[in-house]
Amino acid sequence: MKDAFGIPQSLLVLGGTSEIALATARRLITRRTRTVWLAGRPSPALDRSADELRALGADVRTVAFDALDPESHEAVLGKVFAEGDIDLVLLAFGILGDQARDEREPLNAVRVAQTNYTGAVSAALVSACALQSQGHGSLVVLSSVAGERARRANFIYGSSKAGLDAFTQGLGDALHGTGVHVMVVRPGFVRSRMTAGREEAPFATTPEAVATAIEVGLRRRSETVWVPGALRVVMSALRHVPRAVFRRLPV
Repeated sequence: MKDAFGIPQSLLVLGGTSEIALATARRLITRRTRTVWLAGRPSPALDRSADELRALGADVRTVAFDALDPESHEAVLGKVFAEGDIDLVLLAFGILGDQARDEREPLNAVRVAQTNYTGAVSAALVSACALQSQGHGSLVVLSSVAGERARRANFIYGSSKAGLDAFTQGLGDALHGTGVHVMVVRPGFVRSRMTAGREEAPFATTPEAVATAIEVGLRRRSETVWVPGALRVVMSALRHVPRAVFRRLPV
């Protein structure tokens, strides 16, 4: 169960090598989180992530999880929840893709969509059902400001996040009053391995800043979190820019 300040004692990370997820786990462990499940494809990186969190004093376990295998999600995640209540599920997996290549090779574009949207829908629904059966818990889903309005530079990735964002908001409405808290997190450009080598966008942030925003959002039981907060105003303005003008903007 969460403590009086909303900090989860148990955490399930879907996307166990995500830099944002690991920054969040580190932050929560320093507060009170004691049990962490890292779900992801078996790899040395997943093992290193687990060892890093164990060194902070948490009981960390790994579980083989593949976003692109939704038929396995119910069985895989069911085993985690069978071990005990989970206070927080952090859905943090996703791929950026390569816009130019993916336009030329549609199967790559489909992989982006299947990972970021289809796989996330499956994992989120399985997790939400388990949290509802518990009668408590939070589901935090990493979306992106890229989903707010499709841009020429990354509309494949952006469209997948737009779908995920809309789905998560609807799921939050469906679970309202059940004891399950659903929160959408919309970071801007995050300096990480995924964005390495790409031109940095305005309002760039870090995994640690996103982790801080997630913790604050959990304490406040927020439904939507922007990182940094100024992007809420910026994106609200961009949504209303006429399309002919938007095409010419350097965004």
